[in-house]
Amino acid sequence: MTAPLVRQVAHTCIFARDLDAVEAFYRDVIGIAPKFTFMRGRDKIGFYLDFGNRTFIEVFKKGESRFEESNQINHICLETEDLDAFIAHVRGKGVDITAKKFGVDATWQAWLADPSGVKLEIFQYTPQSMQFGPDGVECQVDW
Repeated sequence: MTAPLVRQVAHTCIFARDLDAVEAFYRDVIGIAPKFTFMRGRDKIGFYLDFGNRTFIEVFKKGESRFEESNQINHICLETEDLDAFIAHVRGKGVDITAKKFGVDATWQAWLADPSGVKLEIFQYTPQSMQFGPDGVECQVDW
């Protein structure tokens, strides 16, 4: 078999109505400070977040952006190694996050949103997580 043409997802781009509020959320609540800032002259128009392992989120200011359930991209999933600690940290910052739930794919998950309404799923894999099992199996959903 030849090497795949695509190595991995490099980044996702999201829009922010309030760039400073979104930057503060990712820095102070999620724990990821900007890697670099996009400038147009003297105007800050965005920033790049580094989640490690060549995985990034790109954020650009767009005041008229709005999330709707009918958007083609529904959410971004971020991995943690300790979902309970993550939930406690987020709640300690005064941010709403769901209780953790065990998903049908044998992963723990919780949900929150950034200040622009971008939905974030926080994932904790388990040894039984289907993502690391055999290919081609079926995952029966309960939703």
